[in-house]
Amino acid sequence: MSMTDVPTAPTEEQPQQRRGRGRGNREGGGGGDRDRGRRDNRGGNDGADSEFTDKLIAINRVAKVVKGGKNFAFAALVVVGDKKGRVGFGHGKAREVPEAIRKATEEAKKSLVRVPLREGRTLHHDGDGRWGAGKIMLRSAPPGTGIIAGGPMRAVLEVLGVQDVVAKSKGSSNPYNMVRATFDAFRKQTSPRHIAGRRGLKVADILSRRKDSAGQVEGAEG
Repeated sequence: MSMTDVPTAPTEEQPQQRRGRGRGNREGGGGGDRDRGRRDNRGGNDGADSEFTDKLIAINRVAKVVKGGKNFAFAALVVVGDKKGRVGFGHGKAREVPEAIRKATEEAKKSLVRVPLREGRTLHHDGDGRWGAGKIMLRSAPPGTGIIAGGPMRAVLEVLGVQDVVAKSKGSSNPYNMVRATFDAFRKQTSPRHIAGRRGLKVADILSRRKDSAGQVEGAEG
């Protein structure tokens, strides 16, 4: 047997090269696709949440009395809206402020309500809302009026997308009661399309009656 026919033992570099190539394929190929997929998913969620605007209305420090003393936490009240007629509110508690705000924001997005808007800028009609000791009043306004409101009601109306409205609080100044009273007034809002469907009429008939009644009011004032 010649020296050229003797099988050579595998060197230490060959297994390392094979292992290195295998690890490189797993990390560079499949791992890269998985990482890219996770990045794409995160981007999609950010795009879905970007349509909403959130505002922090109130944050309080709360305490739970236990056997060894007190456990302190934070309670946050947040309102969320898309400025196109959808709005919701939520509250959350956690040991840290950012976590409490995150919980409140998630709850607010789950409780969105749609409010009909006139010309996309104001309410269709006046309305009152009440929750506990909180009493509020909402009135539609002509173009150029702006948002005449303060405190929690202003934040709710801004994220809702209202541009012209007059609001007044006549009861408790507790932000939780004021926000819930505002949403109670929103639930009483109706649109000409909804009224026409209930009465079996056309939307044009409802709008013509609104113009006639407005003209009679102006004539009486003159």
